[in-house]
Amino acid sequence: MDQEKQIDPKTAQRRGRRKLLLILAVCATPLLASYFTYYVAKPVERNNYGTILDPRQYPIPEMATTTLDGKPRTLHDLKGKWIMLRTGSGQCDEECQRQLYAMRQWRTMQGKNMERMERVWLITDDKPIDTVVMREYDGTEMLRAPAATVAKWLPAEPDTKPGDHVYMIDPLGNLMMRFPKQPFPGKVYKDIVKLLKASSIG
Repeated sequence: MDQEKQIDPKTAQRRGRRKLLLILAVCATPLLASYFTYYVAKPVERNNYGTILDPRQYPIPEMATTTLDGKPRTLHDLKGKWIMLRTGSGQCDEECQRQLYAMRQWRTMQGKNMERMERVWLITDDKPIDTVVMREYDGTEMLRAPAATVAKWLPAEPDTKPGDHVYMIDPLGNLMMRFPKQPFPGKVYKDIVKLLKASSIG
């Protein structure tokens, strides 16, 4: 009994860290296993439209993102939900509005699963947002973000830029899929259905 009471503090700390890592691993296992099942264990059925990204290569960077009224808010605050992400200038042109509309529709089409998803627009400059756009796409998280950091983080296809794509971030905060420039809406919808179904397994 005396020996148990005299455990070295460093030893106790190491044990505590091991327990925490074990708990995190157990929590992450169902989601990782579902990815493996859908995209590795069944290669014959692997027909995803979007490009699967290796999250280890593209961790969400630490960046000073804020809401439109200047309050701190980060992508990490949205963990626990799937995130559809786009980025670009606050001067929302036709392509920008096309993406925002598509993101809204893809979310709505998920029916009861729509609440598992968030839409995020990372705005990479200080240009004001048109009030009509704000009203039209109410419910989209509009966050100001440093342009250089975003450009360095998000991988784009050859001859494109990050603003040409919509990305998916999983509930654990991993950047894991990129859709092509001006995608076929129906194919994106099917990919999202698969992702939501996979992450609900177990």
